[in-house]
Amino acid sequence: MMFAYYFQLGLRSLRKNPLLTALMVMAIGCGVAASMTTYSVFRATSNNPIPGKSSQLYVPLIDNWGPEDAAQNKGEPPDAMSYTDAMALMRDHRARRQTALYPVAPSVIPADASMLPVRESSYAVYADAFPMFDVPFLYGGGWQASDDAAHAPVVVIGRALNDKLFRGVNSVGREINLDGRNYRITGVMDTWDPQPLFFDPVNTSGFGDPVQLFIPFTRAIDLKMATNGNNNCNKHSGEGWDAWIRSDCVWIEYWAELPSVAEANAFRQYLHGYAAEQQRSGRFTWAPNVRLYDVPQWLEHEKVVPQEAKVSLLVSLGFLLICLVNTVGLLLAKFMRRAPEIGVRRALGASRKEIYAQFLIEAGTVGLVGGVVGLLLTGVGVFGVTLVFDPDIARLATLNGSLIALTLLVAVLATVLAAFYPTWRAAQVQPAWQLKSN
Repeated sequence: MMFAYYFQLGLRSLRKNPLLTALMVMAIGCGVAASMTTYSVFRATSNNPIPGKSSQLYVPLIDNWGPEDAAQNKGEPPDAMSYTDAMALMRDHRARRQTALYPVAPSVIPADASMLPVRESSYAVYADAFPMFDVPFLYGGGWQASDDAAHAPVVVIGRALNDKLFRGVNSVGREINLDGRNYRITGVMDTWDPQPLFFDPVNTSGFGDPVQLFIPFTRAIDLKMATNGNNNCNKHSGEGWDAWIRSDCVWIEYWAELPSVAEANAFRQYLHGYAAEQQRSGRFTWAPNVRLYDVPQWLEHEKVVPQEAKVSLLVSLGFLLICLVNTVGLLLAKFMRRAPEIGVRRALGASRKEIYAQFLIEAGTVGLVGGVVGLLLTGVGVFGVTLVFDPDIARLATLNGSLIALTLLVAVLATVLAAFYPTWRAAQVQPAWQLKSN
């Protein structure tokens, strides 16, 4: 009951000093909008893309270049694998599920002659990739391990591509033409756009368009599909496809699903043993240098969160702090101008606790109005982040329900915290002095 009364007093107080109120509201609104806009970008880029399994999926690294190259990377192995090492890990199959993968760029040739061929974000993977990465399906599912072994012409397509080619109907069992060859569709993914793109930050920096095509890794190798991503070599690989895949060029990502700590430790020992075996065979002339990263560690290792997002967030929080300092001064001026009113209330029996309640609720009211203004400015800021950040990152910043609630909450809490000192000063007003001077 008293809260509603004090809230009503707060609304009345806003109208008594419109200029002072406007200054406070704009200070709070601008500070909150700046911090929430940059936070929306930071939150999107530092998001856990697969929270249910991020501690169970691992990417191993094997140093196949030697200490001279590793020294340039602070002792770290290359952030991808050679075909030789990736296939050795696939053959040994020390994980419950595993996949090698790399980006490819086949042309999708529509059956409708009036439509032009298009290239979609595509990857060559093994059948285990779909349950490993929790890929959701609208129709059908992934292909089977037997299709990997048979190098079968099968494919999984995305919902957007299915809408484009088949008008959204169930296309499982139908065929799609890739580079002039027909592939049988085994499944249509539902909307799936993990951000950051955890399974391939090396080639995408963690952000890109949703994947619309998956084909078998073995099929892509048979057709000599070159990588559509990075291909790093520490020396000349030789001429032709066969020389390339036998070289130490790194261009393949390998992922393993290891649900328990014991399995992860065993896999780490296996990696060390594999590298030691390569040393004994004469392929490596250096001590084993291996790593095993889970999803959060891998994203941190690849520095997926842009540096500008971190800097912008810190700068905007500093700006919010400056706005709150100004708000402290404005609230102090506003409250102390009402010293006679406070003195009368105290003389009539109001306690300091009631003075605190009244003025903190009044400050919260100012914060709520400032939050509404901040919400409008945040919407403008989210719309304009493309001027600062890469478009693939900027598109992730959205004004959703959680950001709206957080903006209002931050505005109210920040203003109430800023009001503690002015309220304390107001509560110290001596009724006798005020009554005597008036």
